[in-house]
Amino acid sequence: MRIAQIAPLFEAVPPKLYGGTERVVYSLTEELVAMGHDVTLFASGDSVTSATLAPMRDQAIRLDPAVKDWIAYYMRMMELVYRRAGEFDVLHFHTDYFPLSLFSRQPTPFVTTLHGRLDLPEFKEVYETFPDAPFVSISDHQRRPIPDLNWVRTVLHGMPARLLTPQPVAQRYFAFLGRVSPEKGLDKAIRISAAAGVQLKVAAKVDNADRAYYEQEIAPLIAANPHVEFIGEINDAQKPEFLSGAHALLFPIDWPEPFGLVMIESMACGTPVIAFNRGSVPEVIDHGVTGFIVPDEAAAIAAVGSIDKLDRRAVRATFDRRFTARRMAEDYLDVYEELIVGRRPLLRAVGD
Repeated sequence: MRIAQIAPLFEAVPPKLYGGTERVVYSLTEELVAMGHDVTLFASGDSVTSATLAPMRDQAIRLDPAVKDWIAYYMRMMELVYRRAGEFDVLHFHTDYFPLSLFSRQPTPFVTTLHGRLDLPEFKEVYETFPDAPFVSISDHQRRPIPDLNWVRTVLHGMPARLLTPQPVAQRYFAFLGRVSPEKGLDKAIRISAAAGVQLKVAAKVDNADRAYYEQEIAPLIAANPHVEFIGEINDAQKPEFLSGAHALLFPIDWPEPFGLVMIESMACGTPVIAFNRGSVPEVIDHGVTGFIVPDEAAAIAAVGSIDKLDRRAVRATFDRRFTARRMAEDYLDVYEELIVGRRPLLRAVGD
């Protein structure tokens, strides 16, 4: 099958450090190539892939401080993909609403995976403008704000089976991995670990948009809590030891998380997760097997006493069964084939 994967341009594919969507696109692209498909990846020029790379700019936008209007690059990318659409059997977009208008007016089957939150009113307006455009959700919960879109399927994320693996190290701390922002709950993780009397290691990115929050809210908490070690961003090579050395990953989110890639990264290392019951969490965590789903900080503290009773081999086995890149790629191939044979409308008839 000739497949185009169209990635965001904010990070390289794979991302050098933090970058959830680009990481998923990389895993999917590499697995599709390994399965024998002809894949072209539209992404930044500093991406690394076994597919055919179609560079849309020299480097990821995040690494280029000269960029003032990132939308201009996305509009250019949509046009360049459009000019080549006839070369492919299916076009798979990971770029939010940008492809909807242009690609609803051409014959090549296309699908858009929505990777972010949908609970903002402007998203409802723009997506509902295109009722026939096919979408994939990354959790069933993600659909709730706009349930009547042309949802083709929910495809849970996956990652390469051997990218992150359990390491033979002792568990001595809790881990927090991802991004520092109010909705990610690092302040709660600090309080949970303090109440449990366990060290907390924080491997997290601080975006410019969240710099003030970090300096005003998080930095003072870290300074006041000597049990917290702030490491900063880490790459994939550093994650196995970091996660394997944790009793648990703390995931005390306070927003409708569409998926939460860090949960399956932790599971790949055999490390259970203590997560708040928000968004996709119940679809990812098997309560009592791969971690504990809790309503609040008090319940998270209570769960700490049982976390080492979980079988870390069962945590990894659940990852192997549910969250590999091969399973994700097979699910997407089913979507592509369904679109290609015309089981779902891709274009509205002229005049409709």
